[in-house]
Amino acid sequence: MEKGWQFPHLRWNPLRRSWVLVSPQRTQRPWQGEVGQKSTPAEACYDPECYLCPGNRRAGGATNPAYQGVFAFVNDYSAILPEIPPITYEPSSPLLGVRPARGICKVLCFHPDHSLTLARMTPAEVRRVVGAWARESQELGGLDWIEYVQIFENRGAMMGASNPHPHCQIWATDFVPDEPAAETAAQAEYFARNGRCLLCDYVATERAAQARLIFENEHFVALAPWWAVWPFEVLLVSRRHCGDLPQQSSAERDGLAEALKRLTTRYDNLFETFFPYTMGFHQAPADGAEHPEWHFHAHFLPPLLRSATVRKFMVGFEMLAMPQRDITAETAAERLRNCSDEHFFPR
Repeated sequence: MEKGWQFPHLRWNPLRRSWVLVSPQRTQRPWQGEVGQKSTPAEACYDPECYLCPGNRRAGGATNPAYQGVFAFVNDYSAILPEIPPITYEPSSPLLGVRPARGICKVLCFHPDHSLTLARMTPAEVRRVVGAWARESQELGGLDWIEYVQIFENRGAMMGASNPHPHCQIWATDFVPDEPAAETAAQAEYFARNGRCLLCDYVATERAAQARLIFENEHFVALAPWWAVWPFEVLLVSRRHCGDLPQQSSAERDGLAEALKRLTTRYDNLFETFFPYTMGFHQAPADGAEHPEWHFHAHFLPPLLRSATVRKFMVGFEMLAMPQRDITAETAAERLRNCSDEHFFPR
């Protein structure tokens, strides 16, 4: 560890143009707070009560087909809708801004087997999921009124997943949401100032330093970002400069599938639990504009801190002032780097 890194310091996040407070000296503090339950796999390959299993009736009334691979459908309880009535509210002040929000929310089931996760699927099965993500991104992003396609997975009850069946959500919106909008602005500013891609330069820096690198293959790099907020946060970045999933070649999608399986397996092996996380892909807006600044990547934001049952809470200073973390990104990367690629709970 570099001299001084064991003491409190700030680290800069160039993607968000913001700071994070790192407090390594807090790792030894006693814990008498909430202790969660260790996550375990679903016991059965099929659950007759599961809304996402093949052939079952969903809460909204539709019946799932007897699907054998991936299965996508419009969410029965969508957060945003493709058609809405006009807003008639007239704000009494410019401080009370409002605008309509349209979109399409979809659910993508990864596999018919209720008990599986990305970590326990075969590489070929994960590759089918990657292909489905690319198709959905292209189809939804191709709609002339959609400006952004956000793919994300909430895994585990600790991260608010309402159903353990392996699945993710895809929200396509007629606006660019705040997080990708902030990354768009940061990457565009860096590109305009330097004539180069921010994440291309960052990956080159991390590959040279090695300290925060977890693993890499021919097409993707997995690393604990310098500015990580969550204890075992990981950034998964394409090595070639490209803006979105549809631009990725078949070989690159193979590389993404391999990287996803290796990373999620290492997460599970870290505490020998079915590791909870929120994961999402950030890609170029589908707003019809050119985005040469954009570089495709995924964020993994897992809450576990000390063990399978003790989580990081974003409260107090984090909510009211700025993000703060205890263990350094270098320590997190080393621990994940030392985990096996062979899952502790074989299929």
